[in-house]
Amino acid sequence: MNFRSLEDFWVFYMNQHTKPCTRRWHFIGTLFSIILLLCSVLLSWWFLFLVPFSGYECAIYSHLFVEGNFPSTFRYPFWSVLCNFKMFGFMITGNMDREIKRLGKRPVLQMF
Repeated sequence: MNFRSLEDFWVFYMNQHTKPCTRRWHFIGTLFSIILLLCSVLLSWWFLFLVPFSGYECAIYSHLFVEGNFPSTFRYPFWSVLCNFKMFGFMITGNMDREIKRLGKRPVLQMF
């Protein structure tokens, strides 16, 4: 597939993240990555090695065992990272349900 814009990929990305539990695992992984990035700046640069692993472990687990699909990160790494942070932003501000409705999906309860 060729995506012409971030919005085009966003629709595909959200179709790969239909279950709330999958999005929660992504949220946890992204949060851990941000915390480890801050630790690498404040404490030691060695924490940088853990940043990608904390995020990807949670994401891969959620895709394989919760969502039942294959992570799009391997095929579209740049777009996936951007959309992951976009999803994180919607979740942290409490706007994920509104975005799901906008995309025509069934609303779900938010834990985060």
